[in-house]
Formats: sequence, structure tokens, C-alpha cells
Amino acid sequence: MINKIFKLTENQTTVRTELIAGITTFMTMAYIIFVQPQVLGAAGMDRGAVMVVTCLAAAIGSFIMGLAANYPIGVAPGMGENFFFAYTLVLAMGVAWEKALAIVFMSGCLFILLTLFKIRELVIEAIPNCLKQGIAVGIGLFIALIGLHEAGIVVANPGALVRLGKLSETPVLLAIFGLLLTSILLVRRVKGAILLGMIVSAIVGLGFGILKYHGLVASPPSIAPTFLKMDIKGIFDWQYVVPIVIFLYMALFDTIGTLIGVTSQAGIMKDGKMPRASQALMADATATTIGAALGTSTTLAYIESIAGVKIGGRTGLVAVIVGILFLVSIFFYPLVEMISGGIALSSGLVVHPVTAPALILVGSMMMWGIKNIEWENYFEAIPAFLTIVAIPFTYSIADGIAIGFISYPLLKLFGGKGREVSWLVYLLGILFVLRYAFL
Repeated sequence: MINKIFKLTENQTTVRTELIAGITTFMTMAYIIFVQPQVLGAAGMDRGAVMVVTCLAAAIGSFIMGLAANYPIGVAPGMGENFFFAYTLVLAMGVAWEKALAIVFMSGCLFILLTLFKIRELVIEAIPNCLKQGIAVGIGLFIALIGLHEAGIVVANPGALVRLGKLSETPVLLAIFGLLLTSILLVRRVKGAILLGMIVSAIVGLGFGILKYHGLVASPPSIAPTFLKMDIKGIFDWQYVVPIVIFLYMALFDTIGTLIGVTSQAGIMKDGKMPRASQALMADATATTIGAALGTSTTLAYIESIAGVKIGGRTGLVAVIVGILFLVSIFFYPLVEMISGGIALSSGLVVHPVTAPALILVGSMMMWGIKNIEWENYFEAIPAFLTIVAIPFTYSIADGIAIGFISYPLLKLFGGKGREVSWLVYLLGILFVLRYAFL
């Protein structure tokens, strides 16, 4: 039955491979269980409730992604969107978190409408190959940068962009150990190398007292403080149109970037097109509306899903396993906290030494797409390069995509090849320019 539902044989995979891939993907995503309560808690929301609804929203979105689209992509509340929700919308602009949830809900409804009319799918198909490859490579660099930061190997520097961290601190040493161990397992072609590297690192961390054992299970907190607390009536005002559009923009292009990155790695994308794209796009759109009703910010497809793809995950069974593990996490909070939870360094920086090496290595694996860019053709090379560097340097997949969409049609137009560009690419380029000019 499982083989029939997920077409395992057709996709040249097995239940065992999908299980390992699902666990690996979950372990690289699980940090959101701890980050989300911290971020939304700063906006005044109940942290315990946020933890539970984060897991519920992630499970629901992952189930839809796996069963409807048959994609090996986990879904959970997105990073970036949660910070905009808490620190910009609530803390900076003074919008009540109940209204902020309603804004997320309305943006989710718009996601659904755009998906039903296949507008989002048209966007994906209209993206030129150089930008598709550039997006995937840029995301790889972005993931690697996040991983290096999560490991404490690279830290922020007031005098420059980043600098080398204090490598002598024990959590950083644990991350370096995990990075070396997992690299060795990969070059030795050990099956499930990334997951095995995290397990061994966790055991070593326990042995040296870096990780703390807090037990196995605990009763989940109530979701009553956030459930259906969104203030829909309160946002029927023109001043809330802009934040709704911003959430729509961020989710749309973060998701498109993630789908391109993951499906290209999994071999799902054929001739620049993704089968079942509408179902995949509907998964995060639906999860966003449900997540807002439960009490969390925008829910999206996760680029960390590439970790599972790289060890063989090819079908929606991976996403279903991710969803199950998010549900289980509600009850095994202490265990998940031990493995994926943060550890504070002497500088105050919170790192995740067990899962960070996986992100670094996954980033390196995504560099393969760079060979598919026509570097001798400046019409293709320059937009691809700008996209690649903009994603990590702006710390935003969406902004990197925007720069690519603006530069590509401009070069084609002024280079005398404007007719080669799709009208939709021109439209998106204009919208991106207007977004930066007026928002």
C-alpha cells in the first residue's frame, strides 16, 4: 500500500531509505520547535502554546505536502517571516499579535487563490534556467552560512560582515567534530551519513557534558492562549494592506526558491518544470491559514529538506515521516530539546552544534548546479551571479530572487534581446522594483 501511494519503486527508493531521509530532514528542521516560541514569545504570545501549534502546523503542512504532492519536503513556520511578525509588525509597528495572526491568515487565503488560479505555477515555469540554477546555488551558500553561524564557526563582526568565531569553546569543537565525522562518512559513502553524524555527535556531546539530558517525555502545554485568537475584524483597514502584501511576497518567493532548490536536487524537476507543482504550492498555502488559526506565523516548505534528499529521499513518504515526528515532538519535548536545542557560548550567541554540520554539508552539495550556468554568456552569467551572492549576503532567499528578476530582463532589454524574455518575468521585475521603491 505504501509503495502504491508514494510510488516508491517508480522513484527508485525504499521505505528504509525514506525513513532515514525523513528523520534526517526532521532533525535539520527541528530547531524551529525552539526558535519559534522564543521569537513569537517576544511579541507577547504564550511560549508553550506556540511550541505546540508550531508542531501541529508543521505536521499538517508536511502531511499535505507528502500525500497531495508526493514531494520529499517538510513544512514548518518559516524563518524570516516569524521575525517580521514579531519584531517588525508587533514590536516596531505596535500591531497587536492577534491582528498580526489575522494578517498572516489573510495572506494565506491569498496564497490559496493564487495557487488555485495557477499563478504561482506560471511564475515557476517562467523563471529562466540561469536564475533557477543560480537560486539553487545561492540557497546552498545561504544554508552553509546559516550552518557555520549555528556552529559558532562564523560570527557577526561589527567591523565587517562576519569573522571567525572562538573555536576553542566546547560547543564549537563539538560542531567541528560533527562536521569532520560526517564528511568522512560521506566520502566513505556510508548510508545515512548525515543522520549518523548527528547521532554520534549527540552521544559525544552527552559524554562531555555539552548536552544536558532532560528526560524523555513531558505533558504538552495547552494551545488555548493562541487558538483562534486572530482578530479578523481588527484588520479591515487600509493600513494593514501593506503587511498582508509583504507576507504574501515573502512566502511566495521563499517557497518558489525552496521548491526549485529541493526538486532540482531530487531529480523531480524535468526540463525546468515541476510535476504536481500546484499541489506542492497548495500545501504551504493551506498550512499557513491553518497555522494562523492555531496561533503561529507563516508556514512554508523548508529548504532543509535537501538534507533528506541528499541521502536518498525521493517521495512524499519523507514529508509524512517529518509530520509524524513533529507530532511526536509535542510529547518528547525534552529529548528533542537535547538534540536540537541551542547552547549559549560565552559571547551569548546560541548555537546548535549537533545539527549545524548537516546544514554546512548540505550547502556544499548544492554547488553542483553552478556547472549548468552559461558563464561565457553574460546575459545568463551576470543575473545568475547576482542571485547567487545576493541570497546569502542579504540573508534572504526572497531578496536574492528579486535581484535576479530585476537584473535579467534589464540586461536582455538593453542588450537587444528583450523579445526572448517572458512577459511574466518583465512583470515580476517591475513589481520587485516597485516593492523596493515604495514598501
